[in-house]
Amino acid sequence: MNIIVNGQDKDFPLGTTILQLLQALSLEGKVMAAAVNMDIVKQDTWSKHELNDGDKLELLDFVGGG
Repeated sequence: MNIIVNGQDKDFPLGTTILQLLQALSLEGKVMAAAVNMDIVKQDTWSKHELNDGDKLELLDFVGGG
């Protein structure tokens, strides 16, 4: 299935969860927030939240500074 991750098309197997996608992209532990089709998904549900073909996933990391 095709998932758009931060604006880039990526292919993943059907039934891939947000956590599995992060692991596949070596981003586990580096992402602070995720939104699927503009809806925030709580981090404690990432291991259960299955993505669907055509989903748009935005992954965010908060950076401090000033």
